[in-house]
Amino acid sequence: MTAYFIRRFILIVPTFLGVTIMVFAITRFVPGGPIERLIAQAQQMQRVEGGVSERSGTGGQSQPLSEEQIAQLKKYYGFDKPVLVSYFLWLGKVLTGDLGTSTRYYDPVWSMIRERIPISLYFGMISMILVYGVCIPLGIAKAIRHKSSFDNITSIIVFIGYAVPGWVVGILALVVFASHWEFFPLGGLVSDGFDSFTLIEKAKDVAWHTILPVIAYVVGSFTVMTLLMKNTLMDNLASDYVRTAIAKGLTFNKAVFKHALRNSLIPIATHFGNNISVILMGSFLIEKVFNINGMGLLGYESIVERDYPVVLGILVISSLLLMIGNILSDICVAIVDPRVQFE
Repeated sequence: MTAYFIRRFILIVPTFLGVTIMVFAITRFVPGGPIERLIAQAQQMQRVEGGVSERSGTGGQSQPLSEEQIAQLKKYYGFDKPVLVSYFLWLGKVLTGDLGTSTRYYDPVWSMIRERIPISLYFGMISMILVYGVCIPLGIAKAIRHKSSFDNITSIIVFIGYAVPGWVVGILALVVFASHWEFFPLGGLVSDGFDSFTLIEKAKDVAWHTILPVIAYVVGSFTVMTLLMKNTLMDNLASDYVRTAIAKGLTFNKAVFKHALRNSLIPIATHFGNNISVILMGSFLIEKVFNINGMGLLGYESIVERDYPVVLGILVISSLLLMIGNILSDICVAIVDPRVQFE
């Protein structure tokens, strides 16, 4: 087993290189980068100021920057070198802990990410606890009461939640509960004047701002986890070893919780490690809807604004977390199922 996990950790290196070099190359060829944005801003300022001194650009459009200025900008942003050369220069900085500087805010990328990680981690941990804490008992109850009224009603509820995207649920919740009924705030994580609150008031304020975003986070996750728990438990309840245990005099509840349940947790364990990247990276659209300044909103804005250093910095963290999460999933499976032997 040790050799297996060593090989898995070694495979992180080529996988990381493949993912990052592909995205890095895309950022070099996709139009609308920092240089194009600066040119567009200069053109906008020129139109506003009514400037008349314009240089002829490509396509007959006004070009406020000279070729020398554009060349200097390409050198400043590292666009004057071939893609592979630029990639390995960037990778060398990443290995030293330098994720670069934002082309939009001109702040270090790592400091921007570090400020937002606790926010996304806060919502991710709460969502994960709720999903696992509700879905596992609900799946067990649905399996035991299969085809009952409880099973049918809960199935309808979870399927409706699965059919509606989380960000749509967030918008509906804001319209109904925040705008119309004014039960909850319209967005953000804290209220105005938060710094002047007492410790208890701060905790209540954060909790009040947390309810609607968490609902949007978890509403779509209940279905997959609940039905996975239900179906795997039903399969194990129909197995020969469970029927044999009941035939030997073991009660149904003991057969469920002492025999079938542990084997049914194996598929749940395979998803546990993969959730690490989701917990930390947040949700782009949900954080945008609720104006939560977490990793999701940072990633969304960096993509929209073509802030490539931030995009690549988030990619570095998310890809590493995803690969490490896959290894943790294997460890969880080995813990839950002692029959698993990794060779």
